[in-house]
Amino acid sequence: MTEKLSTEERAEALAALSGWHEVEGRDAIKKEFKFKSFVEAWGWMSQMAIVAEKMNHHPEWSNVYNRVEVVLTTHDANGLSALDIALAKKMDASS
Repeated sequence: MTEKLSTEERAEALAALSGWHEVEGRDAIKKEFKFKSFVEAWGWMSQMAIVAEKMNHHPEWSNVYNRVEVVLTTHDANGLSALDIALAKKMDASS
């Protein structure tokens, strides 16, 4: 089972991410990605779905036109874990 990040690990990880912030009332992080079009947003989601599947770590997300809102948390750990940070970095690198 994956372990939750400690307070120190969480602070360090969030400082290294761009645009991600903690979700009020949850042990999770969130970011909104904006693209030029619906097709570009959907294509990015398709690519990230493959990445997430290979990691066996799946985001909570929604898409409206050219925006994709992503929430990451590790359900097995009941909170933020290194898996969330790794997936956030992969999402940032490909957006």
